[in-house]
Amino acid sequence: MRAMPITVTALAAALLLTACDSGTDSNAKAGSGDAKAAKSTACRLDGVGAEVGPVSTAPAAGDTGTVTVTLTNTGSDCTLEGFPKVVLQAGETKADVPADQAAQSQKLSLTKDATTSFTITYTRAAAAAGTQSLAVKTATFALPGTQDTHDFPWSYGEVALKGSTPDATVSGFEQTGD
Repeated sequence: MRAMPITVTALAAALLLTACDSGTDSNAKAGSGDAKAAKSTACRLDGVGAEVGPVSTAPAAGDTGTVTVTLTNTGSDCTLEGFPKVVLQAGETKADVPADQAAQSQKLSLTKDATTSFTITYTRAAAAAGTQSLAVKTATFALPGTQDTHDFPWSYGEVALKGSTPDATVSGFEQTGD
C-alpha cells in the first residue's frame, strides 16, 4: 500500500471543503455559467502528455500483469474526477475494462507540469484460447467527461475473458511526484 504525504491529504480535504455549498446563494441558478465553468476545467487529452509504462507483463496464462499510464498536464490547470474509460481492441472486437471495485474515485486537480497515473491490471490468457481470451492489439483510453481518446499498442499478451468482459480492471487516478 502506498502512503500519501500529509500535504496531499490536507489538499484533498481543503478541496472537498471548498466544493461544499450551503445552497443559500440567491444568485445561483441551475444550469448557470458556474456549472459550465466547472465542466470546462476537466482535463482534456489535448492538454496532457501521455506515457505508457512502466509495464509488468504477465509472464504466463493465469498470471496478472499491470500497465501504468502516466499523464502530465502540459496546459492550464484542470481537474480529473472519476475513472478513465479503457477499451481493449482485438481486430473488430472491442471490450470495455471495468473500474476496479476496490478503488475509490477522487477529484484530482492538476496544475501545469503536474503528473498523475492510472493502472490497467489484467490476467493473461493462454494463447489462442478462443472464446476465453481476447487477442488484444490496441488499448484506448479517454479521460472522464471527454470524448477524445488516446490509443497505444498492446504487446502484453492475450487477455483472459470472464464471459464477454476482460478479466481486467482500471484504477482511479493516483497523484505522482510530491
